[in-house]
Amino acid sequence: MSDTKQPQSSRRKFLAAAATGTAGAVAAGFPMIAKAQAGPISMRWQSTWPAKDIFHEYAQDFAKKVNDMTGGDLKIEVLPAGSVVPAFGLLEAVSKGTLDGGHGVLGYHYGKQNALALWNSGPAFGMDANMLLSWHKYGGGAELLAKLYASIGITTVQSFLYGPMATQPLGWFKKPITKPEDFKGLKFRTNGLAIDLFTAMGAAVNALPGGEIVPAMDRGLLDGAEFNNATSDRLLGFPDVSKVCMLQSYHQSAETFEIMFNKPKYDALPAKMKSIINNAVEAASADMSWKAIDRYSKDYIELQVKDKVKFYKTPDTLLQKQLTLWDAIVEKKSAENPLFKEIVASQRAFAERAVKWDQDVYVSRRMAVSHFFGAKKAAPKKA
Repeated sequence: MSDTKQPQSSRRKFLAAAATGTAGAVAAGFPMIAKAQAGPISMRWQSTWPAKDIFHEYAQDFAKKVNDMTGGDLKIEVLPAGSVVPAFGLLEAVSKGTLDGGHGVLGYHYGKQNALALWNSGPAFGMDANMLLSWHKYGGGAELLAKLYASIGITTVQSFLYGPMATQPLGWFKKPITKPEDFKGLKFRTNGLAIDLFTAMGAAVNALPGGEIVPAMDRGLLDGAEFNNATSDRLLGFPDVSKVCMLQSYHQSAETFEIMFNKPKYDALPAKMKSIINNAVEAASADMSWKAIDRYSKDYIELQVKDKVKFYKTPDTLLQKQLTLWDAIVEKKSAENPLFKEIVASQRAFAERAVKWDQDVYVSRRMAVSHFFGAKKAAPKKA
């Protein structure tokens, strides 16, 4: 009998304890449940772009991906440039926690550490923006960026690079640029290391944020300017102040966007949410590059047909001059800044093999474009 009663007695004790524990958990757990259901984690961000620019749209696209993928548990709101701080004040605002995050480019931090611009306006050594992102993720660039930020005391920013940009036009001008000497004395807008490049070409450079460029051209404060692409330039109003755009340049041939989080706030997120953010960065990068092809190609036609803009190819003599000047700029900056030298060496080594592989493997699209869309020869007439 005792062998039979003992398990039953133990079972009753277990159930009683379980019931007591459950009741206690329910009573003690109400505050925790209430806290969990208090609402999603909210983040207030700012971009460095005007609300009408497609770049601000890209920032919102990333935020929406995160918001959707977390099921609304994290809600990122993205404000346009100037809503909280000026465009060039984003890094400090995110670092101090004035903003929870932001969307911009590393070149906008050029004044704090010139090597930061090697991710957006450096020589790139023949790489395009997608190759630069490959170097950043797999070639040591991310570690070098963290080291670079630490060198200027930025330790409270979690940085993600994404979004390969197309090669940027040389810029918008009053008349076509036909030779390198045309830049002498020209009042010109650019940013990052391109400031050094165009200054070396003889221009008087002003690094204005995107929303201030067209008004400055309209008032005659600038003779020429570059921003980024057909869609952004059209939305910002460049065709209203210029009808001449020069295509192709080595001043910004490999640029990417930067997504920033305030690091203490990012570190406090659940591991699952941080994983979602990491994957959302890469999803947004792919989506942005596809959207850019669609939108930029449409606006490239609209600029010509509706806005009567004339596009000209930048002369090869000017392109070669840019490359020559890059040699001197890189040598000078490397001598002044050991971190600049280290980053350049890393980029150059990665580019040497990546670009050779790219050039050897990929077939030229120009021949195919000429074949499928070029002028067709008329069929010979029958005798």
